[in-house]
Amino acid sequence: MREAVTELLAAMPAGSNITDILVAQHQRDPQQALYAVKRNGAWSDVSAAELLGEVTALAKGLMASGVDAGDTIAVMSKTRFEWTVVDLAGWFAGAVVVPIYETSSPLQVQWILQDSAATMVFVEDAAKAVVVRQAMSGLPAELPVYQLDGTADGLARLKAAGSAVTDEELELRRTSRGMQDAASLVYTSGTTGRPRGCIISHGNFAELAVNVVEFLPDILKRPDAKSLMFLPLAHVLARAVQVICLAGGVKMGHTSSMAELIEDLASYQPTFLLVVPRVFEKVYATARQKAHEGGKGRIFDAAAQAAVAYSQARDAQARGTGSGPGLALKARRALFNKLVYGKLRAAFGGQVEYTVSGASALNPMLAHFFTGIGVPVLEGYGLTESTAPAAVNLPGANRIGTVGLPLPGTSIRIADDGEVLIKGVGITPGYHNNEAANAEFFRDGYFCTGDVGTLDDDGYLTITGRKKDLLVTAGGKNVAPGPLEDALREHRLVSQAVVVGEGRPFIGALVSLDEEGLAGWLAAAGRSPMDLAAAAEDPAVRAELQQAVDHANRLVSRAEQIRKFHVLRQDLTEASGHLTPSLKLKRMTVLEDFAGQIDGLYS
Repeated sequence: MREAVTELLAAMPAGSNITDILVAQHQRDPQQALYAVKRNGAWSDVSAAELLGEVTALAKGLMASGVDAGDTIAVMSKTRFEWTVVDLAGWFAGAVVVPIYETSSPLQVQWILQDSAATMVFVEDAAKAVVVRQAMSGLPAELPVYQLDGTADGLARLKAAGSAVTDEELELRRTSRGMQDAASLVYTSGTTGRPRGCIISHGNFAELAVNVVEFLPDILKRPDAKSLMFLPLAHVLARAVQVICLAGGVKMGHTSSMAELIEDLASYQPTFLLVVPRVFEKVYATARQKAHEGGKGRIFDAAAQAAVAYSQARDAQARGTGSGPGLALKARRALFNKLVYGKLRAAFGGQVEYTVSGASALNPMLAHFFTGIGVPVLEGYGLTESTAPAAVNLPGANRIGTVGLPLPGTSIRIADDGEVLIKGVGITPGYHNNEAANAEFFRDGYFCTGDVGTLDDDGYLTITGRKKDLLVTAGGKNVAPGPLEDALREHRLVSQAVVVGEGRPFIGALVSLDEEGLAGWLAAAGRSPMDLAAAAEDPAVRAELQQAVDHANRLVSRAEQIRKFHVLRQDLTEASGHLTPSLKLKRMTVLEDFAGQIDGLYS
């Protein structure tokens, strides 16, 4: 059994909790900008003093409305500044904050409200309020609902009610919570089965935060550091990064509209970003397609090859297995930096020096491409149960293809069967009201992740797949679907790909089309628009997809190659129920819903 350990770099004082991080920032510099809020098209800074004032006023309102220490409050909203204020105010009032994805159905909301015993709900707007009230029809009693968008003055009414609560009463409540107390219940995304409520303690959030700041000082301790959060705050990764940024004094902005993301990146100009792989895939595929449509395809492809080669040479040099990029490669990269790379960097705001990729696996080719163009990608790894990050690559010590080193205070083991086991400051104390799950997923103090991986001699972790996702063909060949699916999604026509073949004679795939990519491809070919159902049967579309399959097949052995594929007449999306809110594939749901199409591949 191999093991890698990184020692703790920092510790929170005894008797403290998450709220002490904000209090310390305010004591250090009340005027320091900790957040930026976009109002009327312009970004306005929110100082530590302003943030603390808003948080304490709302916390008093929660107390005045009857929220006691240990009570749960739920939040259902897109990413926005008010979400953060509720989160911090809940912790100041001693409450446990329960996030709900803003795309959740009434039945999902009902389960979370019931299981968590929520006492009140914050929603983004009237539409979310309707969903919550539908969900409450199955609860014993109706809960108070407050809107964050200002139209119903929900927060204002609470703050007004809190005027009767004294500063001394609030301070007693704030300091009543310790590191071992629950700060949040985060319900797992539910790729299989009913979501489990994962307990995230004050210690999980706070100690993880102060240690990540010390682990990544080049990113988090520079005076001009700022980031833009566009991932859903209902995801533990986004909230963990918020606490990390608060601990580092990093200014944070929010955007909840993907349609406005490019505009917000340009105006906010973050220095680092938390990004999910699908964003990298879309940026690359769109840029490549536009270049080919504009007659500059050969230049783009040559530039992409140079970027990947340059990053690979630098990576080999860092590992001690190569001498780095030669003069000719450096010259090619310098040329393409003027012609191509600058425009691609502008898509991220132009000032990004590092990106951290998480939530799911990133194709190493894309990591090399973006690193090579000057947008370095540091891939990390974690789960809801590890308060998101458990390992990450470091600036100056990045090994692409791995997910990096254990975070400080974290131990990672590889079991005899290849499963990744984790113990450390970020690991949940357990699941809420679910002793069966606690017994199943914890072993000798380690959390059993269900992921399969390896550790190299220097302690870098590589994730090779999921224990349950690994396919075994009728011929006994073990096939990891991830690399093939990643390669297929690089093509602009492909939205999602699902590799199949468990117990079958060969490997097949289901492919869903990307509506935006299809429209661009058809326009470039001088063809009329068509919907996804028609495109799924179109011979030219299928021929183009065959090229994507051929490209993916070159990455694996003959026995692992995709022999046949089926094009779905619909996309696989969160709305269709086939992706989680963090854009992970619900593999079992897809296999069940499209069992007939899969059988057709082998008939």
